[in-house]
Amino acid sequence: MQVNPVYDDIVADILKYFSERIFRLKSAGVKDLILDPGFGFGKTIAHNFELLSRLDEFQISGLPLMVGVSRKSMIWKTLGITPSEALNGTTAMHSVAIFKGADILRVHDVREAVQVVRLLSKIKK
Repeated sequence: MQVNPVYDDIVADILKYFSERIFRLKSAGVKDLILDPGFGFGKTIAHNFELLSRLDEFQISGLPLMVGVSRKSMIWKTLGITPSEALNGTTAMHSVAIFKGADILRVHDVREAVQVVRLLSKIKK
């Protein structure tokens, strides 16, 4: 899955996957769903950046969108640092995710993430 992941169109492929599962789950009576496009899982660094840049396309589902980019390799490998040094990059990626439609952030650094959300909520109003 991680060795050589290939997509025709990463967002379209993931949306197709989600649409099939959403239909089955809703048909089974499941009411509470959250979408998580799975940053880092079966994706290259380039895939992850494309996914983040096109995150707003997932709003078509009408479901809450969760993003987990905290300290991901897309950040620290790109910057040539270690995961423990990736807080600043994580904050930048969280900001992009929020502006692109993320409703939920999966984080390692709660206090810093809350600060980002509080500040950006002032801009988004």
